[in-house]
Amino acid sequence: MTDVLIAGAGPTGLTLACEMARCGAGVRIVDQRSAPHRESRGKTLHPDTLELLEGLDVAGRLAGIGSRGLVFRKYFDGAHVSDTPCEGALFMGQWQVEQVLRERLAELGVVVEYGSCLIGIRQDGAGVDAVLTDGRTIRSRYLAGCDGGRSTARRLLGIPFEGSTERAPTMVLGDVTAAGLSRDYWHQWFGSDGGAMLLCPIPGTQSFQLQASPELDEHGEPLPPSPEGFRRLFERYARMPGIRLAEPTWLAAWRVNVRMATRMREGRAFLAGDAAHVHPIAGGLGMNAGIHDAAALGRTLAAALTAPAGAGTASAVRAAAGADVLDAYEEERLPFAAELLADTTRRHDRVLAAVREPGNGTEAGLG
Repeated sequence: MTDVLIAGAGPTGLTLACEMARCGAGVRIVDQRSAPHRESRGKTLHPDTLELLEGLDVAGRLAGIGSRGLVFRKYFDGAHVSDTPCEGALFMGQWQVEQVLRERLAELGVVVEYGSCLIGIRQDGAGVDAVLTDGRTIRSRYLAGCDGGRSTARRLLGIPFEGSTERAPTMVLGDVTAAGLSRDYWHQWFGSDGGAMLLCPIPGTQSFQLQASPELDEHGEPLPPSPEGFRRLFERYARMPGIRLAEPTWLAAWRVNVRMATRMREGRAFLAGDAAHVHPIAGGLGMNAGIHDAAALGRTLAAALTAPAGAGTASAVRAAAGADVLDAYEEERLPFAAELLADTTRRHDRVLAAVREPGNGTEAGLG
């Protein structure tokens, strides 16, 4: 028996693991991947998130890796339009955030168990049995599903994930190098045809995160992302013949998803981060929201674990409003998730509406 089992070793799961280990709880964290990834993915940490991470003794480490005051350089049909500094946010690759959190977790005596995927969840009044693909069963008092938008934990718990998903990809992403391109700017090229190409430098590396409109076929349908397609899009929008993109080390197609779990708790099991809500990337809020979910869930589980002995499965500890302490997490974060989806959808719509207008500050709304 361990106190908390966490499924998913992204920023959400790692933050929760650090929170639980720091308060003395027994914690294990599993991840279905065979090893850590090195993909930029979410790349923005906001000031309130960094303030929260100070409590884990990682904010200073992150600040030493990331970059602040990144200038958004916008172009329209190849011509330079504006430079806008982004104050406050810290930019770095998601893999770098995860690395810092893993190192802190190891200092607290916990390591990620890679190659371990959930295939079954059983609950009773005293705990949760999580069955893994290798045949092991881990018994814990509480389970946290932090395993992303395609969450296995959410599916096994039978929690609906309501909302919508666009049929076709609206963006392609990757990590590339671009020799000769200034790393002092987040370059954002927009075209009068409604397309876009963005290159954001990832600090401490030679890579840029690439975000671009998908290349279309003769019928107007998106083509699968490819290195050659990225280069053609760069030539079309950037119009910098002296700079050529290298082979991407990571490629992905992204669809607009606006979905939210109908609940974030099922008995002794909880959902956090993308497992509980996914939304447009405008504003760069995804990784930040997951970290805040983890902090809130950590407070809830810590309170439940310190309930008086013999308090029973429903915990005798009560919140000020008289609700069970385990309800506090969902009561706090479910309304937040609903507003998050509405806010990011509004931001996304504003970005799409503004792309064809040079000098309108579109860059400030991108994630």
